[in-house]
Amino acid sequence: MRQPTQARFATVHLATGPRLHYAERGDREGEAIIFLHAYADSWFSYGRVLPLLSPAYHTFAPDQRGHGNSDKPECCYAADDYAADVDAFMEAVGIEEATLVGDSSGGLIAQRVALDYPHRVSCLVLIGSPTTLVNNEALMGWSESLRTLEDPVPPEFVRALLESIIHYPIPEEFLEKALSESLKVPARVWRDYWEGVVLAVDDTARYGEISAPTLILWGAQDALLPREEQERRAAAIPKATLKVYPETGHLAHWVRPEWVVRDLEAFLKATPA
Repeated sequence: MRQPTQARFATVHLATGPRLHYAERGDREGEAIIFLHAYADSWFSYGRVLPLLSPAYHTFAPDQRGHGNSDKPECCYAADDYAADVDAFMEAVGIEEATLVGDSSGGLIAQRVALDYPHRVSCLVLIGSPTTLVNNEALMGWSESLRTLEDPVPPEFVRALLESIIHYPIPEEFLEKALSESLKVPARVWRDYWEGVVLAVDDTARYGEISAPTLILWGAQDALLPREEQERRAAAIPKATLKVYPETGHLAHWVRPEWVVRDLEAFLKATPA
């Protein structure tokens, strides 16, 4: 799998502790966009999106702590830790304000940044992101599986997860690369992130505090997230728009990268600086 055209790769040491690996692309003087991947992913989660974006934008896609080629410290995998890392990352790379794009649980982190570091977020884009998974009974079986997960994490375990949430076929080459990236995540991080982010975040009562213009993208065949919760979020965030993709499941940026880029760029162009 070729890496995105003209992407640059580097590492940066954050004031919060870890050293993060990241992909960077586009005009360094352009409007900044930071892509935040989800649970057990990496920068490569946006590997089908980055090449399609206008090079006029200055884009970043970091491997978040515990993931990809970034540091994997022994502790600190709660939503507040990840939000603080985003603030520290922006400080380290010299970006004062950016559009944050987060998919799935990465959207929970992007949303937390918009709430706790509002001066950092010019626009917020949430792709197939839950409002909250706290007390979600459907996840209890998955939690049990994680308790017994050991290193090395079995490839069949990860493939079953990925294939269960993709509604529309994606290139096998891309899926294989995404699988290899997920296998870089240690079993302890699978558990700690799950408990510190996936099962812990509930910012629904704070939606009215989000001041950034917000675009919510959701696939109509997303078996994990009901439409009603996306509609409630769109109604609760003051400047939010919900766009529904037909024949699309949970990972819209994997299966519909052209649509995501089209709508992201249109949203940014329509939003006053």
